[in-house]
Amino acid sequence: MSYGRALSPSPSDVSSDLDLDLEELDPNSTKKYPPSNRRSILGSDHRSSFSPHRRSSSRRSEEAGAGRGRSPSRIALRNLAMGLGGRGRSARRDDDDQEALLGGRRSSAADDSGNAPLLSRISSRLSMRSGRSTSPEPSINPAFTPSTETRTVALSGRNDGSYPPNIISNHRYTVFTFFPLTLYHEFSFFFNLYFLLVALSQIVPALRIGFLSTYIVPLVFVLTITLGKEAHDDIARRRRDAEANSEPYEVLALGVAASRPASRIRGLGKKKAGTVGTLTDDRENLRTIMKKSRDLKVGDILVLKKDQRVPADVIILKSISADVENGGDPEDGTNGEAFIRTDQLDGETDWKLRMAPALTQALPASKFETFRITASAPSREVNSFVGTLEYPGSGLPGNQDADSMLQQNIPLQYTRSQSVGLSIDNTAWANTVLASNSTTLAAIIYTGPETRAALSTSKGRSKTGLLENEINNLTKILCILTFTLSIVLVALENFGNHPNNPGVKDPDDPNEVRSGAWYVKILRFLILFSSIIPISLRVNLDMGKSAYAYFIEHDKDISGTVVRTSTIPEELGRVEYLLSDKTGTLTQNDMELKKVHVGTVSYAGEAMDEVTEFVKQGFSQANSGTELVTPSTGPAAHSSTTRTRREIGTRVRDVVLALALCHNVTPTTATEEGSTEQTTTYQASSPDEIAIVSWTESVGLRLVHRDRKGMKLMSVDTGEIVVRVKILEVFPFTSEGKRMGIVVQFLQGDTASTSKEQDLLNDDDDEGASSSADDSGDIWFYQKGADTVMSSIVASNDWLDEECGNMAREGLRTLVIGRKRLGKARYNEFSSKYKQASLLLQNRDKSMENVVQEYLENELELLGVTGVEDKLQKDVKPSLELLRNAGIKIWMLTGDKVETARCVAVSAKLVARGQYIHTISKLKRTDLAYDALEFLRNKPDCCLLIDGESLALFLEHFRNDFISLAVQLPAVVACRCTPTQKADVARLIREHTKKRICCIGDGGNDVSMIQAADVGVGIVGKEGRQASLAADFSVEQFCHLTKLLVWHGRNSYKRSAKLAQFVMHRGLVISVCQTMFSIASRFEPIALYQGWLLVGYATLYTMMPVFSLVLDRDVDERLANLYPELYKELTSGASLSYRTFFIWVLISIYQGSIIQGLSQLLIGLEHFKRMVTVSFTVLVLNELIMVAMEVTTWHMWMVIAEICTLVFFVASVPFLGDYFELEYVLTGDFVWRVAVISAVSLIPPYVVKVAGRRLRPPSYAKVQGI
Repeated sequence: MSYGRALSPSPSDVSSDLDLDLEELDPNSTKKYPPSNRRSILGSDHRSSFSPHRRSSSRRSEEAGAGRGRSPSRIALRNLAMGLGGRGRSARRDDDDQEALLGGRRSSAADDSGNAPLLSRISSRLSMRSGRSTSPEPSINPAFTPSTETRTVALSGRNDGSYPPNIISNHRYTVFTFFPLTLYHEFSFFFNLYFLLVALSQIVPALRIGFLSTYIVPLVFVLTITLGKEAHDDIARRRRDAEANSEPYEVLALGVAASRPASRIRGLGKKKAGTVGTLTDDRENLRTIMKKSRDLKVGDILVLKKDQRVPADVIILKSISADVENGGDPEDGTNGEAFIRTDQLDGETDWKLRMAPALTQALPASKFETFRITASAPSREVNSFVGTLEYPGSGLPGNQDADSMLQQNIPLQYTRSQSVGLSIDNTAWANTVLASNSTTLAAIIYTGPETRAALSTSKGRSKTGLLENEINNLTKILCILTFTLSIVLVALENFGNHPNNPGVKDPDDPNEVRSGAWYVKILRFLILFSSIIPISLRVNLDMGKSAYAYFIEHDKDISGTVVRTSTIPEELGRVEYLLSDKTGTLTQNDMELKKVHVGTVSYAGEAMDEVTEFVKQGFSQANSGTELVTPSTGPAAHSSTTRTRREIGTRVRDVVLALALCHNVTPTTATEEGSTEQTTTYQASSPDEIAIVSWTESVGLRLVHRDRKGMKLMSVDTGEIVVRVKILEVFPFTSEGKRMGIVVQFLQGDTASTSKEQDLLNDDDDEGASSSADDSGDIWFYQKGADTVMSSIVASNDWLDEECGNMAREGLRTLVIGRKRLGKARYNEFSSKYKQASLLLQNRDKSMENVVQEYLENELELLGVTGVEDKLQKDVKPSLELLRNAGIKIWMLTGDKVETARCVAVSAKLVARGQYIHTISKLKRTDLAYDALEFLRNKPDCCLLIDGESLALFLEHFRNDFISLAVQLPAVVACRCTPTQKADVARLIREHTKKRICCIGDGGNDVSMIQAADVGVGIVGKEGRQASLAADFSVEQFCHLTKLLVWHGRNSYKRSAKLAQFVMHRGLVISVCQTMFSIASRFEPIALYQGWLLVGYATLYTMMPVFSLVLDRDVDERLANLYPELYKELTSGASLSYRTFFIWVLISIYQGSIIQGLSQLLIGLEHFKRMVTVSFTVLVLNELIMVAMEVTTWHMWMVIAEICTLVFFVASVPFLGDYFELEYVLTGDFVWRVAVISAVSLIPPYVVKVAGRRLRPPSYAKVQGI
């Protein structure tokens, strides 16, 4: 279904595409009647219509606009059919014009005067729009399907394509669909549907038993709680949606120009004075309007500021630092760089560098309306984008020369048409945040459901706990029991039929009551026994889950824990397999470079001081005092050093220089709160990068500046700039490529030189900094990456594999560093082909990769290998040991190499001391895979270490055989795993074993694994919050998982199991009492307890004590941690099984039979009210005492619940005169009968329980006695 553009809902917004700007017909009209909400952008008089000092005038303007019908500066196209043409044009320019252009406002009287142009006056009267729009809110069709076609977006704001509105819609219901959808969902549950049918049956006179409220009130109570929760949640979602959709954004109003400038656009397009093709004072004639997020359209150009959320997918066109806007040096502020935070999109907390295309960065913003963007179809790939930016050129009119073009703010090189390729580096997706202190112009290309954020958001599967499935099976048994009992009771009367109406006394025997045909009797018995299936069971369990979530979130020992899925806390007590990520989960993701190897010498620990000395010598500028250092710079001559030592020093210098240049790190300077000193911090997409750059600073070479054009490195020893490079190309790191590279050109000469010919960090290239190289300075290609990919790229050597293996065995993350020198001609040839490949819309990435491999990635000079340490998380070792003792099999799934995974597995005690580790790697043949399976069959106690390639082979050819063997092993380590493989392993274990799986991770690559698990746990770590947000439970440290499982999980499961069985017992007891009464009344379906007695029994008289069982615990936390074997018992499901269920059924049958049977024997049926008084009182007391008998550890609220319920029952007895014989309650006969019946009902079950505990004490009782 296609979408039309939604009309603007307010007069402050841009009009629809059916409107035409009157400036095209009458330019003077826009001068006479400026829109109240348009103003000059970002100038000294820049004021927002949302500002306090402008609100009153804005309100008056809106009221005046409502009175006139609409703003006179625009007219609907439908009104142009009257042939108004261009009448009423006026060339007058008076003071009012200037007032309008500067943001002043005219009174409504002036607007209605005859001074306005005729076209404007007529348009204001003929407009069919009122001051307040009545257009409907834009909405998203639930069946919306994103476009699959490439789109061309014109930045003029008028696009032919039909695009969805830019709204966020997370709510599930509307006013009209709330009740139908929620009721349908609720009655899809067997419990609710059963009781609905029971309630509806009371409409039939032949089936009516007691009062209708007896059956309606419990059902309404349950539905009210559930629907109220749904309504509350959906209202909260709507409020969040409305807040996001109403967020105001500043949008450029292109094409709305005036003859005289408004206030200048500060910073946008301003460049250094005197530079060729730049502007000395760009006073652009542009204005902005405020639009709500929901009214933004494809093609709109946003004006974004620091800490502002990006409302749609955009292409960054221009970015100017706030320092330039405030009058700072424009050299460092017009490079088009912007940093964004993407933690709400991909989970990464590090800032991402984004750049404006050089084409748009150099042009004034007023020229943007001539641009066209060709973008690929909407996609969910947040890390890739393919597009093209086309500029038709401004042309050079015949009557103008270059000077006149410069006066019009048009650089000479932009007079011809151009096109440049767009990539992910030029984008900012919806829900990212502008982090840099800059003003950024960005064009919208995707809106609403077509944004990356919307398309990549997948709904996690609905998780149902194993306990709920078990309870559902038990309720089916109860249903069968109810139906069977009803048939048996009717059969015992030989299916007798009576012609008279149900409930009418038999004329032959006035003391008897008949119930009609046999099938009517069966239905009436089903209604009478409906309490066997407890309607309050779901309510009690849901309330219990909420209580468990509260206990978890308010546990001070695991502070910061968040329960995001409150429906499965019991699953924490049933986990048998734990699948864990490594980096950031078992390790801290706190990187530190520990070792560097330069081919002949390895440096680590105290030897790093020698590296510092080499760096000091290599960058001492001893050759000429102030000369910049390049790779070609020879070593400083020192008489005290040998030739070998000078060679080593040169190699060390080259490695340090490569590490200081080959990265994506940007230094940022900020003043911390409460401090006056500025501190420099590093921002990068990976903590490995920051660790390496921090290390280069520690050994004497500091990164002090980086932008899209170049970098500056400073010697820590001298404080002088020693290296300046121009960045020609950057090849970012990808998970597929596992490497990153950079092409730089070194500045040669004196550090004091500031000429434009040598200052490569200035904008001396008309085509942009990265398009070509000048004639001076060597060009070098640096690359670093994983040894698995770099080994085939670097030149042949005999030490790389060995050293990488050594570092991996030490638990270090290895990176291989290489470089290659490029000639000018070679680089220009590469640049030309690379640019051509970047403009392709088909197979762009593959074509660019082929060009890089052909020209750059071959025969690199191997410089060295670095080893970065990732420290273990706090208390990882004891936590893994405790979980292993609790019977949980632990798998570690990581993307790291085999040796690193092995080292971490051993150091973290995932593998027991002396345990054999069987390694399977690089398997490509099925016969070898089969042999490996045979070995595992004969070695069931080993730890399996397998890489992703071999794992894929097993899953493809020996899926069932492999998983059946792997799940029996005590530990499995899978390395080089992709996110998809992690999720596949989780699903495979769950499907094969039918056991509960828990997955824990901290990065965006762990989300699929977490969602595939029965219990997903996310750690809030340095890799972001995406895993935490997608998980069922969020923790701050791995060690918190032990308490979450062993303590909270165990308690949640045992409490819910006991609560569920008690609720069933409560319903069974009263149903058995009803059965005994029906037998005594000659199998007639007559109600024993009616009206309030039934309702009160299930609610006020028993609910609080039964629900207080959620506070019970059999052992304290110390014993639970000391004896984790107690957790192992839960995996068998012994706390709620068919065995325990039928034990409770037998107890219920016994107690119900005793309570009703003795009441009938001691009182008789002829005194019906007196019998009901005794039996119901015993029934309530029996339930209260049974709760007390089942409590293991008393809690204050348990005592309060018992006492309050008993007091309430006693206090309510005087109001039960319709059911009780109140005079009899005050007699001694009542007291002793209640006491005797209660004793006979309770003492035998208690004796059996105590005897069973003595003969076969439970495990928790054993450890309590130690």
